[in-house]
Amino acid sequence: MYDVAITGIGIVSSIGIGTREVVNSLCNGKSGIQFDPQRLELGFRGALTGVIKNYQMPELSRKKRKTMTEFTLHAYTAVLEAIEMSGLSQEEIASERTGLIIGNDSSTLANVSQVDITREQKSTLPIGTSKVFQALNSTTTMNLNTLLGNKGASWTISGACSSGGHAIGQACDLIALGRQDRVICGGVQEINWESVCSFDATNAFSIRHDQPERASRPFDADRDGLVPSGGAAMVILEQYDMAKKRGANILGRVRAYAFSSDGSDLAVPSGEGLERCMRECLNRGTVRPDQVDYISAHGTSTPVGDAAEAQAIYNLFGSKSPWVSSIKSMTGHEMWMSGASQVVYGTLMAEKRFIAPNINFKKQEPTAAKINIAAQAIETKLKYILLNSAGFGGTNSCLLLEV
Repeated sequence: MYDVAITGIGIVSSIGIGTREVVNSLCNGKSGIQFDPQRLELGFRGALTGVIKNYQMPELSRKKRKTMTEFTLHAYTAVLEAIEMSGLSQEEIASERTGLIIGNDSSTLANVSQVDITREQKSTLPIGTSKVFQALNSTTTMNLNTLLGNKGASWTISGACSSGGHAIGQACDLIALGRQDRVICGGVQEINWESVCSFDATNAFSIRHDQPERASRPFDADRDGLVPSGGAAMVILEQYDMAKKRGANILGRVRAYAFSSDGSDLAVPSGEGLERCMRECLNRGTVRPDQVDYISAHGTSTPVGDAAEAQAIYNLFGSKSPWVSSIKSMTGHEMWMSGASQVVYGTLMAEKRFIAPNINFKKQEPTAAKINIAAQAIETKLKYILLNSAGFGGTNSCLLLEV
């Protein structure tokens, strides 16, 4: 089994475009959430959303752009940053020993668009030939594959809000088993009302419209729901010895990846499944609970989900849990990309030696009081970081970073 190194990261999110902007937001507890009046007009109960500001589209020909969704463009921007950071050559990127795995579970806007065109025009011809490449869940993977030219693994992981975590985990497995030397991996999430209207129908969203920046409050007693968000997060993973040999700047290692399923309910997490996943991840990484410095929680700001995760953390770590915070308090819930963005956020925190705050954590409830929530930014050196993801259907992923 080969060790897996992190050599590049890139990000487009509601708290910044690029790692430089994002790390400043993390350190300062800056929120990327805003009120969207259009959603209220459309009848949304919760009209808040993460917003990506000042995004500049990368230079691409019209032919290449026309098959790309907005979130695929975000992914391309993020992957260019990650590749530049990694120092990989075009020859290495295009190798059959280089894979590409993206976590994604929807491409709603393209599908809605093609249906609307057909209904209005009474013909499929006006849809054009490019829409099919936007409408598939694999749209980001196939577009990046043709842009980057990699000839190894190339597919998409669909696992609800654990998609990004599973994509990075599977990339780790391919490298550890020697089936790929390096994998470009990550997660994406579209930001538009069309993709989340059914979520709103479940009453899952916060309705704190008068205080957008205070709406996402994981583990806080007054939380009233999540805030949808999105963007793209990309990570370059390599076989550790090969990365070291070529003189790469190694940002950290993925020590272990684990997965589990609740096997109980479509929407309500058991907590027990995530506890098993965390325990398995630490066992695979041969790291004791008392060695973990920080847990990047899934914590989406839902009443049931946060309580289940807090209890799972307590069951495994006891009253002396490591520091815990949810970056979703700032970004909102990045859904399909969230497991991947946590790797980026965790790597940045380790590099700058701090733990980002769980903003808006003002009032403890009994479950959250059992664990150590970092309500303020904490300056500290980090070695082991545990990243939690959980999704509809009870799918869980955990990644253990050594940084």
